[in-house]
Amino acid sequence: MSVLGAIMVPHPPIILPEVGNGEEKKIEKTTEAYRQAAVTVAELEPETIIILSPHSVMYSDYFHISPGSGAKGDMGSFHAPDVRFRVKYDKELVDRLSREALHNDFPAGVLGEKNAGLDHGTMIPLYFINEAYRKEYSLVRIGLSGLSLPDHYRFGRLIKSVCDELDRRVVVVGSGDLSHKLLEEGPYGYVPEGPEYDERIMDVMGRGAFDELFDFGESFCDKAAECGHRSFCIMAGTMDGCDVEIEKLSHEGTFGVGYGVCTYRVKSMDCKEREFLRIWDEKRNEELAEKRRNEDPYVMLARDTIESYIRDGIKPSLISGKYDDIPDEMRKRKAGVFVSIHKEGRLRGCIGTISSVYSCIGQEIIENAVAASTRDPRFNPIKTDELPALEINVDVLSDAEDISSKDELDVKRYGVIVTRGSKRGLLLPNLDGVDTVDEQIAIALRKAGIGEDEEGYSMQRFEVVRHI
Repeated sequence: MSVLGAIMVPHPPIILPEVGNGEEKKIEKTTEAYRQAAVTVAELEPETIIILSPHSVMYSDYFHISPGSGAKGDMGSFHAPDVRFRVKYDKELVDRLSREALHNDFPAGVLGEKNAGLDHGTMIPLYFINEAYRKEYSLVRIGLSGLSLPDHYRFGRLIKSVCDELDRRVVVVGSGDLSHKLLEEGPYGYVPEGPEYDERIMDVMGRGAFDELFDFGESFCDKAAECGHRSFCIMAGTMDGCDVEIEKLSHEGTFGVGYGVCTYRVKSMDCKEREFLRIWDEKRNEELAEKRRNEDPYVMLARDTIESYIRDGIKPSLISGKYDDIPDEMRKRKAGVFVSIHKEGRLRGCIGTISSVYSCIGQEIIENAVAASTRDPRFNPIKTDELPALEINVDVLSDAEDISSKDELDVKRYGVIVTRGSKRGLLLPNLDGVDTVDEQIAIALRKAGIGEDEEGYSMQRFEVVRHI
């Protein structure tokens, strides 16, 4: 056997009577659907349940698989410490999956355990599954990553191949809430992308149109403040090419957060790998190649620098004949420069200088391109095989000017610098997901390590010329 089916479920703590204290009655439709999904799991009689949780250990460039023989947890963080769980891990499956990931040079494994305790994204599905399924089973708990949506789908394929090899009866749980921004009165407020995301994801998952999961876009998902999309991508990958019977059970947004429930039964084990991932990769590669052909000299220099340094450890030289035709500004003018690197729509590195440090803009680009690709503390250094997938921006900054009020800012036009004593933070203008001046200032303050309620910080604004 292999992957027998899957369920897509949310994980609101309030759905548990021990936590909700009556509030759970406001989402009875979700509760009933959850119980129906749990019955589906029981009817499939899995030996192993794989739970994909946004609240397990998560890294930007690595999928964490929980190690060891088992784990325990409780809902004490939600004032219900008597709701407890103890699970046995399927160590054979975990070990085989880790080995296969290593063999295929795929970034997944058991390294980097931060907290062995079960998270609520795991425990809430187990609450309902354990009500319906009384047989003994083992668990595999897997966290998400900051890698691309196609990479999550690829991981699902890898999981499926390991389950095939082990001939294990497996059910997969895609744990994740939908948008957190459905209502103004909700805990996270409202954005138009919130209900749009919920409508689209329920349509896609209700039809099993898994190739459409990649069409949502990172910026759109971020604005909608969803938490389950990557879980659903992995889950979909575990059923790649299979004939699947789908039941869309419910969708609610009572508290301003979307809760969706669907079930999937694999009707035949004769699954044929679908072509859409290859087609998507080809289309994406064509788009990147076209964009690269149209890069201006500022971005071309940054890319040359990154590729030369990552491959050979060598920085380009502006005095080489290759750069004779670059604009005079790049050789003669001094300015602060930021080099930003993205991969599959997500930030992969960004380092810059607020004011000039080096002899000219060209040299500023070279030094900051090296730093952004190898020394951004938020990311591991870029690897050679990532180079074709990178998108690069270069921002050349104007001189900063003092301002006395946030009213002098415009989130699209001006970047902001906040300073308090030796603490200083900067945020560039016109960034995806930063839509208001208040958000812009708040992020700059966090980067500086200045509390939003602290007084006595000064602000400056600056403009940029963005090269793409």
